[in-house]
Amino acid sequence: MANTKETSTNNQNRFFITDCNATYAIQLIGGRWKLPILFQLQKEKMRFGELKKIITNITERMLTLQLKELEKDGLVSRTVYAEVPPRVEYELTKIGKELMPVCEELNKWGAKHKMELLEK
Repeated sequence: MANTKETSTNNQNRFFITDCNATYAIQLIGGRWKLPILFQLQKEKMRFGELKKIITNITERMLTLQLKELEKDGLVSRTVYAEVPPRVEYELTKIGKELMPVCEELNKWGAKHKMELLEK
């Protein structure tokens, strides 16, 4: 799998330095797929294939990229077991678990305002 080019806009945006703590937090969980991945891992450790089945419409490449970013940012840990065939499990780290109450509140807020918008 190819690495992101150092000169790409996506790579530059990932390391955007800001004094705003909220912007930093949003950078860690931003994107279409990170929150669904985090919500699934909140329940239990999961293997790649399990995540792929549960999170519909995500491609294998995108799931791989998002898991790598979440691992790099310290929200998810990846454990490789020395078995044949190899087994890899993903789970939330301590800071990933600390983030989940915030994500739950964001989920509630989204549900409330989505319903208000649909009722208009």
